[in-house]
Amino acid sequence: MTYRRWFVVGTAVAVVGALLAAFAIFYGNFSPRGYVQDRYHRATSRDIGRDAVAYTSTKTPSQVAKEVTDAWQPADQYVDGSGVYLRYDDDSVVILPIAAGSVILLERLTTAYPRYHSTVGSHWGWGRGSTVRGGGPGAGK
Repeated sequence: MTYRRWFVVGTAVAVVGALLAAFAIFYGNFSPRGYVQDRYHRATSRDIGRDAVAYTSTKTPSQVAKEVTDAWQPADQYVDGSGVYLRYDDDSVVILPIAAGSVILLERLTTAYPRYHSTVGSHWGWGRGSTVRGGGPGAGK
């Protein structure tokens, strides 16, 4: 009887493992960065130095933003006439309009925040990538 129980447990573990592997193959990376990389067209000519990696879509910024935020809820987002700015724990996804749709810029938060600070200002709160010191006396020293 104990062999049968271990067989059932082993089979259940194998099925769960197979489902996880299939999910990983079908959906690719498990991050906002991976989501963009898997679904949009790479556009190296639109990169900003080595910091912001560019992708394009024929969809509007609001359509792209909806797709990305439906898959990965951002920690913060800011939308204005210039584009859609999504902040995640370590990354940013900035979606700007172009004549034929959108350019999607993936960038580490440590370089994106200074670049877009004049636009997002205090709308983007800080997560783990924070370089802002604060707190009471002696904090951050």
